[in-house]
Amino acid sequence: MGLTLSDSAANSERDFRSALAQLPLVAILRGLTPAESIAVGTALVDAGWRLIEVPLNSPQPLDSIARMAAELPAAFVGAGTVLTAAAVRSVRDAGGRFVVAPNFDRSVVHAARDVGLLALPGVLTASEAFAALSAGAAAIKLFPAEMIPPEAVKALRAVLDPAAIVLPVGGITTARMAPYLAAGANGFGIGSALYRPGMSVDEVRRNADEWGAAFGRCQAAR
Repeated sequence: MGLTLSDSAANSERDFRSALAQLPLVAILRGLTPAESIAVGTALVDAGWRLIEVPLNSPQPLDSIARMAAELPAAFVGAGTVLTAAAVRSVRDAGGRFVVAPNFDRSVVHAARDVGLLALPGVLTASEAFAALSAGAAAIKLFPAEMIPPEAVKALRAVLDPAAIVLPVGGITTARMAPYLAAGANGFGIGSALYRPGMSVDEVRRNADEWGAAFGRCQAAR
């Protein structure tokens, strides 16, 4: 007997939280090509990363998502820059398990929940954060983080549900992780500091190791 949509969403939520517990860093692979997807994905998984996002403005992103979802069972693979309900369904059909957006669109969050995917919409204000969580978002992406300093995260965290998952994205550096974590962030999305088109797999692996080690140092210092 197949999973119902609610079962699928519950399983995805469990696996998402498990991946966050292992290393709460989301690899944002903007520009990734299908040909390099498995090699890059394997390097990330070997470095301890479990959350992998392929933005939909990458070359043939659904192909990359499908390949990694099929061949990297340890990874929790999803899509970024998901702006429409139709795009949500395409991600689901490719085997993706979560969708990320730079904005909050209630129809996209509802579409994700309807097909058993997790939605991580982008928010900038307290009103957007509360609206996104009320709509069923599994986590909120604070974007762009350059406009949301740790002090603002601390103020937002003081009024949010303690169980809400808050992930700053945009301009995060290894040095900036500690103040965000102290303010109540749960993890981060890491983009061009981890992967850029044209990087070798070895470069991605070194970057992944460095970010993982930096996060570990932040945790140990808390």
